[in-house]
Amino acid sequence: MSIDSFVSSVLEERKDQGLFRTLKTLEGAQDRIVSFNGKKLINFCSNNYLGLANDPRLKQAAIKAVEAFGTSSAASRLTCGSFRLHKELEEKIAKFKHSLSALVFNSGYVANLGLISSLIQKHGVIFSDRLNHASIVDAIILSRAHIVRYNHNDMSQLQDLLEKHKDAKQKLIVTDTVFSMDGDLADLHRIVNLAEKYHASVMVDEAHATGVLGPNGGGLVEELGLSDKIDIQMGTLSKALGSFGAFVCADENLVQYLINASRPFIYTTSLPAAVLAASIKAIEIIQKEPQQRQRLWGNIRFIKQGLADMGLGPLNSSSAIIPILTKENELTMEFSQRLFDRGIFIQGIRPPTVPKDQARLRLTVIASHTREDLERALAAIKKTAKELRLI
Repeated sequence: MSIDSFVSSVLEERKDQGLFRTLKTLEGAQDRIVSFNGKKLINFCSNNYLGLANDPRLKQAAIKAVEAFGTSSAASRLTCGSFRLHKELEEKIAKFKHSLSALVFNSGYVANLGLISSLIQKHGVIFSDRLNHASIVDAIILSRAHIVRYNHNDMSQLQDLLEKHKDAKQKLIVTDTVFSMDGDLADLHRIVNLAEKYHASVMVDEAHATGVLGPNGGGLVEELGLSDKIDIQMGTLSKALGSFGAFVCADENLVQYLINASRPFIYTTSLPAAVLAASIKAIEIIQKEPQQRQRLWGNIRFIKQGLADMGLGPLNSSSAIIPILTKENELTMEFSQRLFDRGIFIQGIRPPTVPKDQARLRLTVIASHTREDLERALAAIKKTAKELRLI
């Protein structure tokens, strides 16, 4: 079969299954109000949890960095050096995450790929929650380690699997802390206890927890007081921090190892100064302005209660990610389109991002949503759900 024939057949199959995806062109900034083809909508799709992606302070920091350092780093940090902003950001992240050291990567996907694939190899075993992000799954495959997947948050099964592989030379438990499609939390206390019992290391992905959870916005690890029990923390700068890129937090020895062994770090042009400066400013704001996080959680509680009152309870969500389970692919996209027509932007999520028959609307709340925004969204969801006979 030719490449053209293969591509055409796959696309037709996706269309038949209600899985075909298209891009929408955004006009203007990623904010609480977005515009498509001149139509303004209240945005409930974004991971911009604290509303910082269009914050003038981040933009000003980025502009100053461009004026001082230009628009590109031009090569990898090992090839032509690091900006001082790389070091400043890494030091700030390490303190923010209560870690000894940190290393910046170009995205969360790249960070997971670069960390896992270089750290655990053929002789190791990786224990991974079945609902972990795709970047974790792909990284494990690339590592060529033995993959052991346990059912979502099933600690009894994880213990059985650790017992079965107790003699493995390397054992790493990997989990999201906030799961990106369900919005629920990892059982970190029990994971840490099992890791100690079976002499395994623990790596967590704090992408959707950083800036949202914890007394200082440090994530679920901070909230649970487990900073000294978690071996490796990964997180992103592109969600609550409103910037771009990612980081790995660990001890100094592991960070030096990654600088020498992580291919995605070694062979990738580093983040430009504008992004680094925006990230630095975002961490400063998060640490100095807890009221942003408080507003976010007020909005989360309000919309979760509204959904529960109409019988669309948010599963086990304990975060700003609130799924509305619709199950059927076509129904999900019809729901999303009708909300779009009513000025509410909530994307439908279908397999393979979620399991088969688990299609849903993925509603995300941000701190800058007003009470009127939330009330309009709830009214539109209720009207549409009634039309589609979901309530």
